[in-house]
Amino acid sequence: MIKQNTVEKDIYLPQLATVKKAAMLNETELYLHLAMDGQPLDYVPGQFVEVSLAGIGEAPVTIASSPTFKDGFELVIRKVGTVTNAVHKLQPGDKLGIRGAFGKGVYPVEEAKGRNIIFICGGIGLVPQRSFINYVLDNRADYGDVIILLGTKCQSQRFFLDELKAWSQRSDIQFIETVDQGEDCWKGNVGVVTTLIPKIKSKLASAVIPVCGPPVMYKFVLMALQEYELPHENIYLNLERKMKCGVGKCGHCQINHSYVCMDGPVFKYSDLGVMPEAI
Repeated sequence: MIKQNTVEKDIYLPQLATVKKAAMLNETELYLHLAMDGQPLDYVPGQFVEVSLAGIGEAPVTIASSPTFKDGFELVIRKVGTVTNAVHKLQPGDKLGIRGAFGKGVYPVEEAKGRNIIFICGGIGLVPQRSFINYVLDNRADYGDVIILLGTKCQSQRFFLDELKAWSQRSDIQFIETVDQGEDCWKGNVGVVTTLIPKIKSKLASAVIPVCGPPVMYKFVLMALQEYELPHENIYLNLERKMKCGVGKCGHCQINHSYVCMDGPVFKYSDLGVMPEAI
């Protein structure tokens, strides 16, 4: 069981972290291996941090590493705005601010024990799922069948290539990958990630199914899963893209009576009470 530190700290005050490693995973995604300068970061799969640079701003980023990763923690940051552009310039030894970890709606680490798990990931949606995936793989005996479905727009946007190769070679999990746009050098599946779901349909009924990807993906994944009449409480959605302040003050991430940053970012689909188009 994952136990969190109960020491109180100021949720508005960033703590310094040091960049141990920085590397581009593809043209837009930066990998950061970080270590807190003070007390180590305490987190569980699905939680996020607010990353800040003095005088520039801050942005919410879901933690990419598993709590079983003991040498600091990992983030993957896409270059999309002022803060993330500045973060992309960081080098090993540089400092940045970290608030968190935040979010009480997390992946069902305990509830999923003994059950099959099917991860459905789209593009950068692999990053939040990676925390739970690696936790499961590091505690493999605690879980049933593990299936990872990954869809990426094109081959050049794939990342964590060594990790994907290792997953494909493991005998204790099933890893199936596809790209939306086929190329001559790509020998695998071609099509969106929903085209992979029929390949594992016999495993769906009793599985825990975490889903994460771009907004348009949710609508079609949920429609595809609905064909198999799966219980909505078995489906978990990561809605990290809606977050901003991290502490429920700005209202940017409100869905009905819930705040993604406070009540999520991971939700059971049965708890959302909204149509896929509104997610």
